[in-house]
Amino acid sequence: MKSIQSRLLFMLLVFIILPYFLSVLLIYRQTKENVERHEIENNHEQMQQASEDLEQYFDDIVNLPYILYRNPDLFMIFEKGFESSLYSNRLAVDRSMRTIYLMRSEIRQIRFYIDKEKDSYTIYNAMISSRKRQLDLLKQTNIQKLMNSDSNFLIEPPHRLENYNDTAILPQSDKTMVLTFHYKILDALSKEFLGIITIDIDLDKFAEISNRFIRKNKETVLLSDSEGHVIYASDQALIGKTVSDELKKKINESTVGSQASDGNIIFSRTLSEPLNGWHFVKFTSSETLFKDVRKTTYTNIIVGIVVVILGLIMIAIIAYKITRPITLLSRKVLSIEKGNMNAPFDDKREDEIGNLERHIKEMMDRINHHIDREYKLEIENRTNEYRALKSQINPHFLYNSLQSIAAVALLSESPRVYQLVISLSKMMRYSIRVDQKATVRSEVDYVKAYLNLQEERFQTDLSYSIDIPKTLLDISVPSMILQPLVENFFKHCYEEGYEQAYLHIYGEIRDGYLNLIVENNGCSMTNDELAALKNKIYTMDSEEKYPVEHIGLKNIHERLVLNYDPTSGIELDSMEGQGFSVRLVILIYLKEDGSYESSYRG
Repeated sequence: MKSIQSRLLFMLLVFIILPYFLSVLLIYRQTKENVERHEIENNHEQMQQASEDLEQYFDDIVNLPYILYRNPDLFMIFEKGFESSLYSNRLAVDRSMRTIYLMRSEIRQIRFYIDKEKDSYTIYNAMISSRKRQLDLLKQTNIQKLMNSDSNFLIEPPHRLENYNDTAILPQSDKTMVLTFHYKILDALSKEFLGIITIDIDLDKFAEISNRFIRKNKETVLLSDSEGHVIYASDQALIGKTVSDELKKKINESTVGSQASDGNIIFSRTLSEPLNGWHFVKFTSSETLFKDVRKTTYTNIIVGIVVVILGLIMIAIIAYKITRPITLLSRKVLSIEKGNMNAPFDDKREDEIGNLERHIKEMMDRINHHIDREYKLEIENRTNEYRALKSQINPHFLYNSLQSIAAVALLSESPRVYQLVISLSKMMRYSIRVDQKATVRSEVDYVKAYLNLQEERFQTDLSYSIDIPKTLLDISVPSMILQPLVENFFKHCYEEGYEQAYLHIYGEIRDGYLNLIVENNGCSMTNDELAALKNKIYTMDSEEKYPVEHIGLKNIHERLVLNYDPTSGIELDSMEGQGFSVRLVILIYLKEDGSYESSYRG
């Protein structure tokens, strides 16, 4: 006969160790593929977002000079020149030029060339240079390329900031690398050439957009135009240079990610309008890309080896020392599960199993004691109280007697007495009902009968209102939950001198709960008194009974929690010293016919 220890060792070797290491290899391969796929998808999303941001940014820059057409003073200068524009406002023109310069923080220099008089102006650091003639401007290579193209703009590759009119406003120390935009200004109707606006912008915005999607010191980016010029790159030394033929080939092939000879994985995306033929490229090191998955896999292998070794050691101990006692303990627990709350436990053992059995035995003793004390005794007490209440009066005799008295009052032409007796009989009949289930409608009728009797008692017209929507009247609730709150109004408010207090009873649906609110604008409580009252109501009963004061609120709260769930109950509010409010919160749900129903378990 094989021992448990030998069987466990055999099972560990055959069914755990071999499958574990096979699974580690399979998991490594699968995880690597998943990480590859995830990183590629993630890079595609990042590349797409970066491309859209770049396209949007360039679109904004390209459309920037069109503000000129909405500025009459400045546009007139391009149409007629300064000498012919007799009515031009030089201050307004200067302000308009400066406004264009200040529209974007990355603009370093703007040149306005007016073809009518071959004049140009330069704006640098919000300062406008003096007017200077530039007769040979249109002969420059980039300007000729712009003039011969169908496009209204041309983007010149990055270069050092130039002093266009050799004026003193541009310091020689400013060697900022800028990207230049040349714009043709044409008459909107005749298409006559009027001049050129040249805008130099720094590369900070490109860096901000590009670096947003890379891991610092682990990935690099490159933006090149359709002719292969590097517009921006993480490596500053590449900016303004031409992309090598080898890299250009890799860029054209790397739409889904390809590996270069240096081990970098290249992700490339071709941009669209207004950057047709431009490429945004991201370089990611394969070592960086798969570093985490390799580290995780190696860690799993090491942990697996350690766990297997520890398992071999522990199996012998577990099989010899703990298997049999655990089996016996398991049988005892199963007997408890089947209802045997007095299962025998061996509390004589001095090891961990004995300690566990002692704790389970103590726990079962406390559970049995708790059940006997908190449930069985409480149920028996409430049953006895209910039986004592029933033995005090004969409900049928009392109700029939009140009906007889009401008939005599009616025959004696005393309708008010008749109404009062009928109200009292309704209250008595409702309060001695055997079942605890009621509806909001029956609770409201009971409160109305009670208020009718109180009006006669105090010989005055009480100031109150009951506003409960008809859709809520048929919802099931425990009986006798509203009248005690109204009774508290008379006990703690009306009878203590607040005779002008207004009693408001209303209902509403809020966040899946029926809310029944009874509030008044008379007496209130301090914050300390309110805190003490909440402590009495929300604290579970201990061995000592709570005082009779506020027992009605506590009873209603416990009935709501018992019949619904712990989120139901009573909420109290002193209304900042301007009155007192009691809110009954009852869990409900919406039926298929659109009506509401409570989850009452009474």
